[in-house]
Amino acid sequence: MSMTLADWGENSSGDIDVASGRSCQIPIGIRGTVTDSAISQKPAYGKLKKINASTFEYKAKAKYKGSDTFAIKATGQGPKASGTSIITVRATIK
Repeated sequence: MSMTLADWGENSSGDIDVASGRSCQIPIGIRGTVTDSAISQKPAYGKLKKINASTFEYKAKAKYKGSDTFAIKATGQGPKASGTSIITVRATIK
């Protein structure tokens, strides 16, 4: 997994690789404390579920290979800023 992390109130993006039919956890990696989070865009070729305020789990659709995109909306407070960020994740399913 690779992510471009921003401060709270700024949008971020990241890339993950996952095997077809498998799952992976996506922690919100912005410094500070996550106070709230939700799915802001559902994936088209998998399922995304919230485990807790700072961690989500993505499960790729079985037998599908290709790409998928989803987004998480998170609110928190860090050492330099506070606010709401949208984290867009591009998944490559192998």
